Amino acid sequence: MIIKQLIDEDFVNYKLPSLFIAFPKCTFKCDKEYGKRVCQNSILATSPNINININDLVKRYLNNSITNAIVIGGLEPFDNFDDLLTLISKFRKYTDDDIVIYTGYYKNEIENQINQLKKFKNIIIKFGRYIPNQKPHYDKTLGVNLASDNQY
Repeated sequence: MIIKQLIDEDFVNYKLPSLFIAFPKCTFKCDKEYGKRVCQNSILATSPNINININDLVKRYLNNSITNAIVIGGLEPFDNFDDLLTLISKFRKYTDDDIVIYTGYYKNEIENQINQLKKFKNIIIKFGRYIPNQKPHYDKTLGVNLASDNQY
C-alpha cells in the first residue's frame, strides 16, 4: 500500500493516542472550490511515497502499547477508497479500536462509500472542506478543534 506519512503516536488529530496514516492522493477540491491554494496538507503531495505492507502496519499498531485508535487522513482517503476499505478490513480482523477518517468531502458526496463502511464497528468520519478565515470549533466526538465551522 502507498501512503505519504506515518506517525506511530499522534496526539493531535483525535482524543486518544493514535496511529496516523496519511493517504497519497487528492483532487484538491478545497483549493478548487476556494479558488486558490488553501490545503494544509498540500506539502504531502510532493513528499516521497512510502510503500508499506498492510500486515506490517497492523502489527506495528497492535504492538504499540500507547496507541488506542487509528486516524486516517491525507491528502484524501476517499480518493483511494479501495485501499481505505482494504486497510479497515485488515484492522477489523484484529481490533475494534476507533478508526477516524478525515475527509474533505461532505456526507452527501460519498454516500455509497459510507454505506460500504457501515458494516464495520467504530468508524468515525470528519466531513467538510477546509475554508479559510472560518471560526474554529470544538468537536466533542473527536476531542479536537476543527479549523472551519462547516466541518463536522
